Amino acid sequence: MDTNISRIIIRKATQKDSVAVQRIYDNIHTEEENGRATIGWIRGIYPDARTIKDALERQDLFVAETDGKIIGTVIFNQLQVDSYKDAPWQYDALDSEIMVMHTLVIDPSEKGRGLGKEVAKFYEQYALDNGCHYLRIDTNEKNSTARSFYKKLGYKEIGIKGCTFNGIKGVNLVLLEKKI
Repeated sequence: MDTNISRIIIRKATQKDSVAVQRIYDNIHTEEENGRATIGWIRGIYPDARTIKDALERQDLFVAETDGKIIGTVIFNQLQVDSYKDAPWQYDALDSEIMVMHTLVIDPSEKGRGLGKEVAKFYEQYALDNGCHYLRIDTNEKNSTARSFYKKLGYKEIGIKGCTFNGIKGVNLVLLEKKI
């Protein structure tokens, strides 16, 4: 495993980054379709071009780049999905104190280099910089890789809720939380 990370830059995405973000989404969909990843996303449903467009309009889409190449993408905001309502959160925080990370994707060709950990570190600092001490994340129950990753970073699974998630029916959504 190559853990030598060139200088990684995480920044808000611009319209010109759309093609690179779509490429990353396409790559992760291909990995899933070929059985090399189990995330629970479906090409043409989520994440897709609409995901990019909406996040750019909200100005909460970020990209991670190294050596001038965009190698990851993520959304940070305070939007809690409907499945978060009535969840058994361990912290009774105000919405204004909560930051949510959505749709973290590192290009599959870059996996194993610690880039996801760098993005997660950035997320925590971004949350603090925006006055948020409570972090929330969700992932599909099938996504054992993400579940293990978040556990190593100190996130606690607080429950699993069945739902239709971004147009994908029958998802068991794992809800995770961390206080920083």
